Amino acid sequence: MKKKNLIVFDIDDTLTSSDQKHIDALLFGMKNIGIDNVDTDWRNYANATDSFIIKTNYEKTFNKDFSLDLLNDFEEVMTNRFLTHPDSKEITGARKIVDFLIHETNYGVCFATGSLLKPALLKLEQAEITFSEKLLETSNTIYTREEIVASAIEKAKKYYEVDDFEHVISFGDGLWDATTAKNLDLHFVGVNEKNLADFKKQNVQYCISDWEDFDIEKAEKIFNIN
Repeated sequence: MKKKNLIVFDIDDTLTSSDQKHIDALLFGMKNIGIDNVDTDWRNYANATDSFIIKTNYEKTFNKDFSLDLLNDFEEVMTNRFLTHPDSKEITGARKIVDFLIHETNYGVCFATGSLLKPALLKLEQAEITFSEKLLETSNTIYTREEIVASAIEKAKKYYEVDDFEHVISFGDGLWDATTAKNLDLHFVGVNEKNLADFKKQNVQYCISDWEDFDIEKAEKIFNIN
């Protein structure tokens, strides 16, 4: 089914309540390969993605080049650690809004996350979010948020059989999500109140505390989408 416009969803703490579990699993995975001294202020990294964070700390610790091939075993360890936590829950209203957008609007959906693939799949499955893996892009082979989002949009074009979307709205909970949307010239909606101060500094026009707060007509009015 062709769609006129597109929604790009971040996952952690945007659709699923999983950010802290993800951080624990990421740090556990790094400790497992001998990386103990990790800067957990993700704003200090040029790219807030699992692959880039692992690469940065690997090269700092071992003083040698990182290879993406190393992520295969790392991802297994990280995923198994993630599974020791209770299942991820949806951010209130997330399942309903995704289903609404897919079935009742002219918006397609795709998913772009800095997470590695297997943990990302787990989060969406545990929270019972409707998704197709064909519309999901992760950081397994990509370091930057901009490239991840751009790749997700390209996947969506192929999936929905369109040359381009008239409007693209990106949703995320972090400063890097807002920055990425700005860099790619996308509309942006901030989700979750934890980074509200950062969103205000970025002049984000529309923020919601959870998905029960979201109004597609309000978004269209703000972003001048007809």
